[in-house]
Amino acid sequence: MSDVTMPVVVGAVIGLGIYVLVRALMPTKRSAVSQVARIDAMRARGTAYESPRAAADKGRLGSLRADVGQRVAEFYLQQGWEQRSLRADLAVLDRSWEKFLATKVLLATAGLFFGPFLFAIVWTLALADSPIIPVWLALLFAALFFFLPDLEVRRDAADKRRDLRRVIGAYLDLVSMSLAGGRGLPEALMAAADVSDGWANQRIRNALADARITGISQWQALGQLGEELGVEELKDLSASLALVADDGAKVRESLASRAETMRHREMAEIEGSAGEKSQSMLVAQLLLCAGFLVFLIYPAAMRVFQV
Repeated sequence: MSDVTMPVVVGAVIGLGIYVLVRALMPTKRSAVSQVARIDAMRARGTAYESPRAAADKGRLGSLRADVGQRVAEFYLQQGWEQRSLRADLAVLDRSWEKFLATKVLLATAGLFFGPFLFAIVWTLALADSPIIPVWLALLFAALFFFLPDLEVRRDAADKRRDLRRVIGAYLDLVSMSLAGGRGLPEALMAAADVSDGWANQRIRNALADARITGISQWQALGQLGEELGVEELKDLSASLALVADDGAKVRESLASRAETMRHREMAEIEGSAGEKSQSMLVAQLLLCAGFLVFLIYPAAMRVFQV
């Protein structure tokens, strides 16, 4: 009975995965709301008027991934799933939201196939024969593969935010020195951002340049950048500059004290990280010593128990 049921269940799971993949790729009729939201999202990314030649250069795999990501993004939009923290992580990494969603869906689809495939190997080796195992394995690996990109993005974004905070501390010192040299606040902010070509300075420089085009103040642009990247230091900086923007002496003092606070916080984080690494090394050394003692005591203990 089980020999007959197991292939049927495995085939059903594989067929379900193929149906979900084909259904996701099939063109469907979009509603007016989703179409307007799609145009707004493309315009925000600056790709609303992308040329057909540039779209064709993406290749077949790239177009497939873009199509899947676009449909999943529209589904998220219709359901009202904003995922703000995840979007901020992707903004820090300068990655596309649609491509990220496409990666999640394609990996989950691969997990649907990988689970039954793994069970087929185990069943061939006669280690398991339950027909319900392939279904659970398919769902388990699909869920696991679906959330793996989230873990990677959050880890990489945390590292880049740490680098960004270091750059912001140095940037505030440069702005303070420019103000002390007699420059105005807008000129000091832009001049400090022009010192380096690193990715963090480029983000700040682009935000300040966009502020001139859109007609908002530069500290408001810094606050919007902090909101987009999920960096609280930039939002706090924007709020403090909005309060003391007309008084150069207060701006200079505020920036200097804020930069000093950020340096102290960074030093505390470095010391804490060093302490954690020291503790982990101590634990590893203790485990190594314990294993060596077991290796020495084991022969003598076996002789005593045998006697």
